[in-house]
Amino acid sequence: MEVSESTSNLAEGKGEKTSESTDPRKNFNYPLVKYCDMLDEMKLEVVDLVVTALERHQGNYEGAAKSVKETMDKKYGNSWHSVVGEGFGFEITHEVKNLLYMFFGGNIGVLLWKAL
Repeated sequence: MEVSESTSNLAEGKGEKTSESTDPRKNFNYPLVKYCDMLDEMKLEVVDLVVTALERHQGNYEGAAKSVKETMDKKYGNSWHSVVGEGFGFEITHEVKNLLYMFFGGNIGVLLWKAL
């Protein structure tokens, strides 16, 4: 095979990768729970709630955080706090069995905890 043949294949699109594979963050369309001390049943419900809120409020982290907080306050009592965003650090005090730290979409971090 000559060099001209291999470059012509690239020009025709035979050797190109899709745009999704060039951005590794787009490959993670599932929730990645980094730390959670909730009961398994509660964890599954909360992860589903967070994913739904992030999909409903795409690009609007404040709206997603507010939606998650209000739903958790109604379902599990008051004093829930929610942080949604990219590139944040935290040091918190929380009630035992009421903390979730996860990622969604590769780079969107979600921190949810209950504190008095």
